[in-house]
Amino acid sequence: MNQTEPSRKEFPQKLLEGLFVALQYLLPHHFLSALMHKLTRVELKPVKDMIIRSIVDWYNVNLQEAMESDPSRYRSFNDFFTRALRPDARPVTQLAHEIASPADGTLSQAGDIESGYLFQAKGHDYALFELLGGDQEMTSLFEEGHFATIYLSPRDYHRLHMPLAGKLRKMVHVPGRLFSVNETTCRKVPRLFARNERVICLFDTEAGPMAMILVGAIFVSSIETVWAGTVTPTRLRVSSWDYNQQQPDSVDLEKGEEMGRFNMGSTVILLFGKDAVEWSETFTPGSPVKMGRAIAELT
Repeated sequence: MNQTEPSRKEFPQKLLEGLFVALQYLLPHHFLSALMHKLTRVELKPVKDMIIRSIVDWYNVNLQEAMESDPSRYRSFNDFFTRALRPDARPVTQLAHEIASPADGTLSQAGDIESGYLFQAKGHDYALFELLGGDQEMTSLFEEGHFATIYLSPRDYHRLHMPLAGKLRKMVHVPGRLFSVNETTCRKVPRLFARNERVICLFDTEAGPMAMILVGAIFVSSIETVWAGTVTPTRLRVSSWDYNQQQPDSVDLEKGEEMGRFNMGSTVILLFGKDAVEWSETFTPGSPVKMGRAIAELT
């Protein structure tokens, strides 16, 4: 009896998780995200105040860290969701050899890129080449390198910042699905991060090449960068922008400087080259991270 009881308790949860993931294969991801885009920008005061207060209460959002702590002062839900923090709320490590976290969130995975594959969850790996939109030149920069995957929940701060000072070399938009990126979906959807829509930002840094990959998800209505604004190509194929050829418009960002934001929550993946960095011993799967805190050191 004692041996079978745990499995009986687990069965309803596993069934619900299976249904949750199966439903995502059927949902019109981009249509729902377009609706969310409109809803989150409604400025009608009773509507936007109700949504904002509901999220603050449900997720226990700490508004004391925000530049604007009064939820009724935000123009829309998206204005609240992408809120700025007080300058002292997220101090960025100033040690030259330390790499700062680009975001608030939870570490999903971190480790080495082995034989061209990244670890997603038990039983699931995905190809670096596929993640990078089939760009062989970029793939070669990170073979046998290092990766970290950080998940941003609805309660987290949703602006993204530079782990190191860097010069933008290239930006790539890869169209795709918009599966949820929560823990359950990561465990059950193969190649999740190589299937979802994403924006790849390649930088030159003192650690060598560094990529920040902003992964879209269900209800993530758009992804923005500070140099391009909302990234919304209309073509259903990979789009690329080469910033090496645009010297007058070069993008140079300092360590800790904002580089982009999610309009709704999602995931950011960091890539570094071979032998470039060493992840902190406290940077372990499931651990919370805060933007600006040291997560790795240069090697």
